[in-house]
Order: sequence, then C-alpha cells, then structure tokens
Amino acid sequence: MRDIKNDFTHTVFFWLKNPTDSNARKKFEISLKKFLKDSLYAKASHLGTPAVAEREVIDSSYTYSLLVTFTSKEEHDKYQDESAHHEFINTCKDLWERVLIYDSEAV
Repeated sequence: MRDIKNDFTHTVFFWLKNPTDSNARKKFEISLKKFLKDSLYAKASHLGTPAVAEREVIDSSYTYSLLVTFTSKEEHDKYQDESAHHEFINTCKDLWERVLIYDSEAV
C-alpha cells in the first residue's frame, strides 16, 4: 500500500446542473485541469467520476470528485486565494448546483 505523501487533503464533490450536457462537462474538465496545472500549491490531484459500485454505503449521486493534496494547511489556504482558483470558480460556478468539501490532515 502507498501512503499519500502530503499532510493535507482537500476532497471536493461537484453536482453539475446538467450532468448529461457534454459541452458543460468539457468546459468544466478543461477549466479544472488548467487550474490544477497553474496552481502554485497543489502537489497532487485526482479528478474522477463515480465508479460503478453498488453497496448501501456508496453515494454516487455526484458528477465529479476532486482530490488535491498539499504539504500543509497553510499551503491549502494559499491555494484557496490564488488567482487560478478564483478564475476556475468564476468560469464554472454557473455549471454546478452543489459543491461539498471534506478537508483532512494526516494523523
């Protein structure tokens, strides 16, 4: 098993307003990937869609999930304020109807 090498993880779930709209999905994916490439603070990331799995405890109602790692909470806080992050939000905020975030620090 491999551990995530950074101390702070930022997990985001997005529910798009029109999840079957291929143009909206393309815009979202391109904007998010550009943002992550341009970020000065994100160390590693994973963008995904719900896996096909059927168990009672699984919530697959979201459209996209994003996991981003940081070396520290301070680096995460800087990421929240960088222009690349604000540009992504301004470009895509009209595409989603809900966003849910879970942040965690390593123990």
